[in-house]
Amino acid sequence: MSTAREHYEELCYYTLAHADPRFIHQHVVDAYQAQSADGRTKPITLTFSLAGLYLHCERELTGRQVQRAHMELARGARSWPLLPLPAERGAITVAEVVRAAAGTERDALIHAWCVSVWNAFAVCRPPLIEWLQSRGFT
Repeated sequence: MSTAREHYEELCYYTLAHADPRFIHQHVVDAYQAQSADGRTKPITLTFSLAGLYLHCERELTGRQVQRAHMELARGARSWPLLPLPAERGAITVAEVVRAAAGTERDALIHAWCVSVWNAFAVCRPPLIEWLQSRGFT
């Protein structure tokens, strides 16, 4: 039986080898990091993961655009919002995504996974958006 981390690594291999210029790998990283966050997760990690999910799910940015946003957000940032960890982290898991057929089915499930995780973190939306706005993102 594979662990969630092993499924994540398999999915990373798939997305890094993917020829899609939208760079869906970024969405996989953000969804997995948010979904697997715990009390040891650094605030920057959770903040960037949720920012990436917000920018993808609500603002419809591609993975490449989210990656650029992460780089811009990292410049000069020294404080991160304290975001709560909900008990439930989304109905779709990385294992389910890996089990989907490679290609359009898996790619669509990656997006659905992102939406599922982002919706589970709804309580974080207001403080995250406030932080993004303070960094020049609206």
